[in-house]
Amino acid sequence: MTDVRYPFTAIVGMADLRLGLLLNAVSPAVGGVLVRGEKGTAKSTMVRALAGLLPSIAAVDGCRFACDPAAPDPQCPDGPHTSLGSHERPSQLVELPVGVAEDRIVGSLDLERALAEGVKAYEPGLLAKAHRGVLYIDEVNLLQDHVVDLLLDAAAMGRSYVEREGVSVRHAARFLLVGTMNPEEGELRPQLLDRFGLTVEIAATRDPAERAEVVRRRLAYDADPAGFAARFAAEERELAEHITAARELLPKVELTDVALRQITAVCAAFEVDGLRADIVMARTAVALAAWTGRTEVLEEDVRKAAQLALPHRRRRNPFDAPGLDEEQLDRTLEEHAQPEDPEPEPEGDGPEPEDDGPGPDGGGPDGGGPDGGGPDGGGAPEPSDGGAPEASAPEDAEAPAQPPVPAQHPSPARESAPVAAGEPYRTRLFTVRGTGHGAQGRRSPAETSGGHTIRARRPQGPLSRLHLTATLQAAAPHQVARGRDGRALVLHKDDFREQVRQGRESNLVLFVVDASGSMAARQRMTAVKGAVLSLLMDAYQRRDKIGMITFRGAGAELALPPTSSVEVGAARLESLPTGGRTPLAAGLLRAHEVLRVERLRDPNRRPLLVVVTDGRATGGRDALAQSQRAAALFAAQGTASVVLDCESGPVRLGLARTLAGLLGGSAVSLDELRAEGVASLVRENRSVSRSVNRSTTAMRKAA
Repeated sequence: MTDVRYPFTAIVGMADLRLGLLLNAVSPAVGGVLVRGEKGTAKSTMVRALAGLLPSIAAVDGCRFACDPAAPDPQCPDGPHTSLGSHERPSQLVELPVGVAEDRIVGSLDLERALAEGVKAYEPGLLAKAHRGVLYIDEVNLLQDHVVDLLLDAAAMGRSYVEREGVSVRHAARFLLVGTMNPEEGELRPQLLDRFGLTVEIAATRDPAERAEVVRRRLAYDADPAGFAARFAAEERELAEHITAARELLPKVELTDVALRQITAVCAAFEVDGLRADIVMARTAVALAAWTGRTEVLEEDVRKAAQLALPHRRRRNPFDAPGLDEEQLDRTLEEHAQPEDPEPEPEGDGPEPEDDGPGPDGGGPDGGGPDGGGPDGGGAPEPSDGGAPEASAPEDAEAPAQPPVPAQHPSPARESAPVAAGEPYRTRLFTVRGTGHGAQGRRSPAETSGGHTIRARRPQGPLSRLHLTATLQAAAPHQVARGRDGRALVLHKDDFREQVRQGRESNLVLFVVDASGSMAARQRMTAVKGAVLSLLMDAYQRRDKIGMITFRGAGAELALPPTSSVEVGAARLESLPTGGRTPLAAGLLRAHEVLRVERLRDPNRRPLLVVVTDGRATGGRDALAQSQRAAALFAAQGTASVVLDCESGPVRLGLARTLAGLLGGSAVSLDELRAEGVASLVRENRSVSRSVNRSTTAMRKAA
């Protein structure tokens, strides 16, 4: 495996990504860049290549935190630095693995030595290693939320904090933050998206000539990495010198009042939340001016800064794709392109402008009635689509008879076109019973690294979360036997206890959706899709993985394999057709197989089965019995399940609720799914209770 990086200047295309990375290299205060794109688009290659262009840094000798000898960190754990001998070293590129633990990021304290010997034995983490370099997070959307929060807080504050049972360590952590992600594998929360300064959307080129050049260069690099890098050495040096020159010019760039007003006007016009967008746009525009060798920010800098800094801040719900209306951007920039003029003074009693007067027929300037219409003032009817106005039929004319609309559902054998989903809403919270051990999330109770402490236990691996009280209680009875003769406790390794904390985990929410003819009524399917869309949004907010199985006609289909991309689930739901028979048993059996495979892949992630159906089963004489036997498989395994009862009409068979009983779960109607409905019911019951209490109190007083 070679350690020769692929040259930055050898990468074909991707101008926006190239520019976004270079602007952060010129001005790290921009706040990093998030690279969004499909797999296989050289995202990681370009980020790794950037590190080779960054200027080398001077670091204090013997400092594990790369302190700058010109301005050493006064809180450096290796300080104070009295002897400022220094050395030059390249800027570090630190890559953060997806499964990284919190202690590996911020560093760790040896708590056993801290308690037993009274010393701070601190081992620096990846944030210390990345100081004054590049921190690269591949697949940032797959990291746990608390890890992403920690990273972005350190990037925003420029400092890392380590707190362990009253022992504090802090050190500088300023780095160029770069994250890459494939949106198909799940999105970041809007709050976390906002913490990245810039975002860039990339996709593989569709130009055959460019694709051929990419392949040609990659094969040449694989065959001779050193020789290939030498071909681009001159271009690499020139680009590195350009970055250095732009850094030196940066403090001299002027952000004019006109440019600043354009920045704030654009942010206001696009209704971005908060003021971080304004600040990032200003820093980006200044960096753009420095990169192009100018000392004044121009409108073109503001436009490009908006294209890089605003798209990911405009999302209003999880299913909105990042984007920017270019026409609105240009219009806003044009409106605020000039300095504000003082208010014009009112003129004197000059002549009033002449009115055009009535037209030749006493109407408006164009003739006609007072309203500019025909002679009677009513105006001729305008054509609705640019054609001639339609002639109106006499009022007493009898319209041709229309065929009656059938009231029953469409024929099961005929497929209905997809219908749009209803508006999403906040749903009830469904959880998995018991306490799990899965990835941190927001749905079901679980033992996690965060949350509140519920008990203590012997350490399972390296001690990271000391339970001080339990440790002292375990050591206290043995002090005499251990010969304690001073104030310090005599601690043995077996005395240490760690905290067990309870928080919430994310789950695998598997939707099994009935798309048969019995669900095909348009209004009904709109409501059903709206309910599933609401549950998808709830799964997104609770950081769940989702999957979707649909059943109709002759069998069941895995429409969406388990994934973190809720957006893909919403898109599949929107295009879901309906029609045909109702193979409920096939849908349940397919769900059972999917959960079996996922249990092998991730045994700690507990599933939640959501069956969306009216409970009917067709396709054979024993179709209903087969579905009941399939439901019993989930009950035997204790799989948490919810049946969304879609049955409607005055006559209801209750088949969905029977199915829920066989699954060992609960049934919820579409009306009961809304959180507002449950809340209003609770409020109503509380109001009734208060009224009864007041009446009872009044009766007692009267008595």
